[in-house]
Amino acid sequence: MKRGEIYWANLNPRSGSEQYGKRPVIIVSHDVFNESFKWHSIIVVPVSTSNKQSRRGPTAIVLARGTAGLKQLSVALCHQVTTLDRSKINEKIGLLPSSSLYEVDQGLKIALSLE
Repeated sequence: MKRGEIYWANLNPRSGSEQYGKRPVIIVSHDVFNESFKWHSIIVVPVSTSNKQSRRGPTAIVLARGTAGLKQLSVALCHQVTTLDRSKINEKIGLLPSSSLYEVDQGLKIALSLE
């Protein structure tokens, strides 16, 4: 797994308004962690296809249909960044172009107040 790749993941169990079920996630953790099988957790941003999610503001990054293998217009939910056990991450979908990963990074900076 590498930073910027999109995978199918099992986001159960979850609660409240958290994204759940089988859905795409963007790997955002550092590649040093991602490539080490001694490190069991991977930091991800869940992806939604809900049009409602696209109106959440600067932490909701719209990804055009076809971006990195996504079959529908999608939204990276940077305000729902989470850590998953590696076992919950399954089949690779694709790799975000650097411009889209930059936008996700900006969304994470806003969500986590890093600037």
